[in-house]
Amino acid sequence: MNTPHPESVRKKTGAERRRWARVSSDMPITLQTPRGAVQARMRDVSRAGVCFYMDQPLPLMTMLQLDLPLGKHLIRGGGAVVRCEKISKHLDHWEVAVFLHDMTESDRDLLDSYINQKLDAAKTA
Repeated sequence: MNTPHPESVRKKTGAERRRWARVSSDMPITLQTPRGAVQARMRDVSRAGVCFYMDQPLPLMTMLQLDLPLGKHLIRGGGAVVRCEKISKHLDHWEVAVFLHDMTESDRDLLDSYINQKLDAAKTA
């Protein structure tokens, strides 16, 4: 009888589950929320989503419009909040993840180009 090796049956976690490359990107972004425009600080970005910090929570599945200033381009997209976690019980700051489902193909291509440039720069550093 063939018994699977424990490594072959373990669940994938973290970066192993990600379909798209993700890069750190510390910059300001503008969000259009149901409550109006809000400024946030981007943590990282991928073709499929963005993670950022802000000083107020957002309910799960809140629909947002985002303006991402990536290099010399302003990329716009829409998405849904898929995670919102308080950073610390002592701070009123949250880490928010948004799945980007509404973006033009040209903006998504610019996003891919930005991510690939950052990945290439990391390899040569």
